[in-house]
Amino acid sequence: MSEMTSRERIGRILRREPVDRVGITESFWGETHQHWIDQGKIPEDQELANHFGHDIRAGGWPDVSANPGQPDEILEESEEWKLVRNADGAHLRWWKNKAGTPEHVDFEVKDRAGWEALIRPQLTDDSLIRKRVNVDAYRDALNAAHERDLFFFVNGVNVFECMHPMCGHEYMLMGMALDPDWVKDMCTVYADLIIKCQSLLFEEGGIPDGVWFYEDMGFKERPFMSPAMYKDIIWPAHVKTFSFAKSKKLPVVVHSCGYVEPLVPGLIEAGMDCLQAMEVKAGMDLVKLKKKFGDQIAFCGGLDIRALESNDLAQVRAELDAKLPAAMAGSGYILHTDHSVSSRVEYETYKYFIEYGLKLGTYGG
Repeated sequence: MSEMTSRERIGRILRREPVDRVGITESFWGETHQHWIDQGKIPEDQELANHFGHDIRAGGWPDVSANPGQPDEILEESEEWKLVRNADGAHLRWWKNKAGTPEHVDFEVKDRAGWEALIRPQLTDDSLIRKRVNVDAYRDALNAAHERDLFFFVNGVNVFECMHPMCGHEYMLMGMALDPDWVKDMCTVYADLIIKCQSLLFEEGGIPDGVWFYEDMGFKERPFMSPAMYKDIIWPAHVKTFSFAKSKKLPVVVHSCGYVEPLVPGLIEAGMDCLQAMEVKAGMDLVKLKKKFGDQIAFCGGLDIRALESNDLAQVRAELDAKLPAAMAGSGYILHTDHSVSSRVEYETYKYFIEYGLKLGTYGG
């Protein structure tokens, strides 16, 4: 098969149609990029996606906070951390000298009353929509990708990933059990907001090639909710947002860290075309998922980042040998780790991961 453009390749992979090779994309920690620049491996002005020839670009992420554009307010600060109040009233402790998620200290929204008083009015205020999106930056990114025949996603969070940073996992999950109508209302409001933001981007900035949602619904060996609770509370919002994408003939990729296998049938029913991440240490198994669902969706990821962090090329090769042939069978696979590339991964290791992955991942090669 002749070589395809990235735009053609990813589109066909998401439809599980024959392609020349697997797709390539990746997520990197910022400090990984800087580490490789400091080592002289990467020119300072070069993006990693360009350096390694990735097929995918993305942009358009909307600000779904209650007060779009509002900077964090520093509440306390030390040499090692700063405690901030963000635009949703979440109190978070960020570490200054290391990457990672912040410590959740407090949330001003803990129940329906807090939601209705502090958050809901702003999210339903259409006069704030233009503050939530940067149409010019989105248009520029989309056009730059298409000039190079790269596949472009509009990206952003979906409803679960909108709610828990605002009120915290514990309050949200207690709400799902004790006041599900409150959480359903949050889902509806956020779903409508997502669609309004995407509508503005599409109307004024152009139509992308796909929609990529971040929606971390699992932790180690368990999703945050049962499939029944997912179907009752979260699923209708997924149907609404995924259906909007489908109305524009756009495929939907869902990123979800943690163990989410029990939720996959519902996600497929809602309209998901590709599952991304498949975190190995949480219990996700790419080969198993391919066997169960490979006739319905594509996959992106599922290769254990810990193999790369070992910087043992034999381990990297073994991980690819064990999973890539099964994952790419019949098309429907994009090469990616199961998480993101930390600064513990050396440049030569990631370069080998890509080079051997492409060698193994070329059809008829």
